[in-house]
Amino acid sequence: MPQTRVYGRDRVRFMESLVVGDIAELKPGQGTLTLLTNERGGIVDDLIVTNTSEDHLYVVSNAGCADKDLAIMRGRVAELQATGSDVHLEASDNALLALQGPSMARVLQAGLSDDLAKLSFMNSITTTVFGVPGCQVTRCGYTGEDGVEISVPAGRAVELAERLLGVPDVWPAGLAARDSLRLEAGLCLYGNDIDETTTPVEAGLLWTLGKRRRAAMDFPGAAVIMAQVKEKPKRKRVGLTSEGPPIRPHMAILGPEGTPVGTVTSGCPSPSLGKNIAMGYVEAAHSRAGTTLTIEVRKKQHPALVTKMPFVPTQYYTAK
Repeated sequence: MPQTRVYGRDRVRFMESLVVGDIAELKPGQGTLTLLTNERGGIVDDLIVTNTSEDHLYVVSNAGCADKDLAIMRGRVAELQATGSDVHLEASDNALLALQGPSMARVLQAGLSDDLAKLSFMNSITTTVFGVPGCQVTRCGYTGEDGVEISVPAGRAVELAERLLGVPDVWPAGLAARDSLRLEAGLCLYGNDIDETTTPVEAGLLWTLGKRRRAAMDFPGAAVIMAQVKEKPKRKRVGLTSEGPPIRPHMAILGPEGTPVGTVTSGCPSPSLGKNIAMGYVEAAHSRAGTTLTIEVRKKQHPALVTKMPFVPTQYYTAK
């Protein structure tokens, strides 16, 4: 996943000209999930932006959006520099390792001098991890579990991965495991559940809009997004549960009369719940939790229930 550092005294103004979040309010070491939007209110990408305790912002974006994100960021940097602003980008070649799950803190603490109990969800520190210096450890991850993402110098990434995998409780996991976990946690996957045709309001991501930013309306697509806040969107992202065959992306969601009212964007059998879970977009009139709808699976109709998310309670850590 691309990692970018943003330097200069105007770095916050630069970032807020692209995203919906309140970056100025972030304390040193604190990060936030935010959305890069276009002038139509669509979501170009979802990013994690951290105000490091050093002299820069640290931005993590999706691998599939790397080229367009970097082009947008570089274009905005050029615009601001042309008017005398002090901002510049530095692309990092660090690797990113994610260690997730209930044993994470015990496993990682053995390789740290810092006290993990003091590191809350969405906060980060720069430290040495199992002898590898210069690692940025952020208590986050896209699984709904307590975990960290470790930005590690590329030349020592394999060494650190092997050290972690040498612990009996640590197992390698790929995108299939990540996908079922993030869906159980009700988290959107870019390209499936959010894209440039969906707005933060439709996606149920209104919480990413900072209060100050809503009032200022100074982010891309603000007029469209804030109009939806006031007037309510015509469609909404919802969670769905069902029995029978698994629900998959692009399947039609049907209303009580058997007419299409939406489309599935993500779906899989839930290993934790033992039933099928999914999310998708439906007409607002059918979005209330407890509403019974129908999913068309291989030309057969199967009942599905609109269900509040997360499907499985999240385990994010808040320091005492």
